[in-house]
Amino acid sequence: MKIAINNGLIINHDKTLKANVLIEDEKIISVSNENFDADIQIDAKDKYVLPGLIDMHVHFRDPGYEYKDDIISGSHAAVAGGVTTCLPMANTNPVNDNASITKEMIRKAKECGLIDLLPIGAITKSLNGNELVEMGDMLEAGAVAFSDDGLPVSSSSVMRAALEYSKMFGSFCISHSEDCSLCRQGVMHEGKVSAILGLKGMAREKEEISVSRDMLLAKLTGGHVHIAHVSSAYSLKIIQMAKQDGIKITCEATPHHFTFTDDEILQNKYDTNFKMSPPLREISDVKAIREGLKNGTIDVIATDHAPHHDDEKCVEFDKAPFGIIGLQTLIPLTLRLVDEGVISLEQMVALTSKNPAKILNLKDKGEIKEGMLADIAIIDPNLEYIYDKKLNRSKSVNSPLIGKKLKGAAIKTIKSGRIVFDFFKEC
Repeated sequence: MKIAINNGLIINHDKTLKANVLIEDEKIISVSNENFDADIQIDAKDKYVLPGLIDMHVHFRDPGYEYKDDIISGSHAAVAGGVTTCLPMANTNPVNDNASITKEMIRKAKECGLIDLLPIGAITKSLNGNELVEMGDMLEAGAVAFSDDGLPVSSSSVMRAALEYSKMFGSFCISHSEDCSLCRQGVMHEGKVSAILGLKGMAREKEEISVSRDMLLAKLTGGHVHIAHVSSAYSLKIIQMAKQDGIKITCEATPHHFTFTDDEILQNKYDTNFKMSPPLREISDVKAIREGLKNGTIDVIATDHAPHHDDEKCVEFDKAPFGIIGLQTLIPLTLRLVDEGVISLEQMVALTSKNPAKILNLKDKGEIKEGMLADIAIIDPNLEYIYDKKLNRSKSVNSPLIGKKLKGAAIKTIKSGRIVFDFFKEC
């Protein structure tokens, strides 16, 4: 089977060109101005042709919480958002802390056949923060990194050991950066808005303290630590300093943390779809995140796609769980940064595809060029639509953007040379 993508604007991390792409079986076999003979011809005029997006931080709730989402529904949401590779976190039930669960997650994704699923294994057994998992066995089973995301590893000694062992296996640890002793049962960012609303706040220092500790442990061990969902301006200063000193540290930011501030909770009358962890912060933090994306301090944009059932979110703000879905809003929110001149299209590709592929050592992903895996997102940057429950592919609808008008979407997603999503056929 051959597929030709014609007249599109090819966006890679280092250059943009107008060209045609020929796909045969699973691979890209040519990128040129040649008119290709193919079984399927796709006209991508006025469209962007990007390497398939790689989301390094999702929660598919499978196994154990499949009523929120599962690997199948998560895969459908991913390809509808132009995402062809997902890394689900380990806070499932049972926890993904052993090779058998890792293998079963991968098997289910392969059976579905829409995305590559690369599981993140737990750092500690049952996320208890005490006993390390068998990292070697889990990596052999298909895990790619380790994280107790949702819970921080409180013990510095345990986190040191995790970085030492993951380094030995050529892997890395992802830090959920939170000093729980400072949380004080907080439910949003501690500041002016929390005081007005009468909600318990969480100081941004709870993140910054943990980022500092894990940066220093990476310095001590020579291991690689990846900081998940950075939300604080000062966290970025710490990370930038560490990078300048040659410490092996990378980080990610989410679309909601570069789009919204804590003021949304005030304006939207305690809407629990603006409740996430880390919480939405002040405009100064949002500006810092945007600058970090622009100057390269932030390596990756990841969604932290976190589905929750309506019944769980439709409660008082302080009782609702943290988290929102984000796979299908990744493209429109990131394109806003491009439209506003914060990042270029090439930087968008670096942040959503090339850099994740580099961090994960995925040598056949992250670029559109000959010999690479044919994972491709064809994006219409001018498509305007209402993101409603009909378009949503997750089982859950906990997004502040449901019912809102968005601009820019994946109109076709190709995975390993197969069209796995077509906006106009499925929506």
